[in-house]
Amino acid sequence: MQVKHIILWTLRPELSEEEKETVKQNIKEGLESLVGTVPGLLKCQVNIHGRLSSSNCDVMLDSTLESPEALQAYAIHPAHVAVAETKVKPYTVQRVCLDYVV
Repeated sequence: MQVKHIILWTLRPELSEEEKETVKQNIKEGLESLVGTVPGLLKCQVNIHGRLSSSNCDVMLDSTLESPEALQAYAIHPAHVAVAETKVKPYTVQRVCLDYVV
């Protein structure tokens, strides 16, 4: 039973547009690099381009894990925690999460 793990982030408003682009690219590279490193993480795509003005968030993570247990392990895996603590949390003000079984 696979799990979809979807996250939407809003970046800090005080960041310049140039800083936001750099932050988004760093988030994308950091999270997508976890496939093959974090057991059970099957797919990870970070969407940072094509955002329409009707959007109220800046970055979307669309990931697939092999099971609910793999999602729990992913949350505390040192490589994931390192990316979250250095590339995501310092630059975001809001996080919305939706996890569901597929």
